[in-house]
Amino acid sequence: MQNAFGKRKVIFTFLLPAFILYTLFVAVSVVWACFYSFFDWNGVGSMTFAGLKNYMDLLTGDPVFWLSVKNTLIYTVVDVVIQVFGGLLFAIFLTRITHFRAGLQTLYYVPVVISSVAICQIFSKLFSVTPTGVINAVLGAVNPDLLYMEWISNRKLALYVAAFVEAYKYLGLYMVIFYAALIGVPGELSEAAIVDGANVVQEFIYVKIPYIMPVIVANCLLVLNGSLRSFDVSFLLTKGGPSNASELMSTYMYKQAFPSQRYGYGSAVAMAIVILCLVIGLGFRKMTAERE
Repeated sequence: MQNAFGKRKVIFTFLLPAFILYTLFVAVSVVWACFYSFFDWNGVGSMTFAGLKNYMDLLTGDPVFWLSVKNTLIYTVVDVVIQVFGGLLFAIFLTRITHFRAGLQTLYYVPVVISSVAICQIFSKLFSVTPTGVINAVLGAVNPDLLYMEWISNRKLALYVAAFVEAYKYLGLYMVIFYAALIGVPGELSEAAIVDGANVVQEFIYVKIPYIMPVIVANCLLVLNGSLRSFDVSFLLTKGGPSNASELMSTYMYKQAFPSQRYGYGSAVAMAIVILCLVIGLGFRKMTAERE
């Protein structure tokens, strides 16, 4: 009993600094954003109490905000599909090969450690129209009509291009997590499945995937959290354009708070992001908990 209490005390001692830092830099920031959201303030002069006006304007008189909510949800779905399922497929592939595994792991993980500025610069050149980028050059070789295909400046494609770039950047991170989970599956389970006549596909579907389901759920929550508050890739690549076609809640919050100097209104958008993250995160967790 004393030994167990001692272990908990050690764990608590190590977690306490991280908890304090998290409280100072995250929780306090949310509280201050909530406070500012009830004021009309340009960041320089005195603050004027506005009550719920910022929230009323946000919910009833701002179509761009609702467009940003829609875009954020689409952006999140695309990221979840590519990062979670793509990462899982790449991890499965790595478990099946015997040569160049370490090299491929490193290659897949490289975009994670490269800055978002560099990633966006690379993809802006790949999707370039003038001069012709690699993507259009390849497509133009197949169909000349696609040589001048607009990607980043296309209203119908800009959001999906930004989401793809974000997913590409972090795909390697979730691949590594899934790979670690897959190689941690007990060999006895796979051997029993093979003895029962299961092939490779059935082994993954009925043995390994169910075994690592908690890891899949955790990764889904991580991607949801990251995508709902994503800012850097979308802003650097499209700046929310063209004509707000790829505007996310985070980029809209930034534009309202800083270029427009409407700190109270931008804080209201920030609180909407916090609420959306909590609702979707808790809803997803409840849904997966019921299935368990």
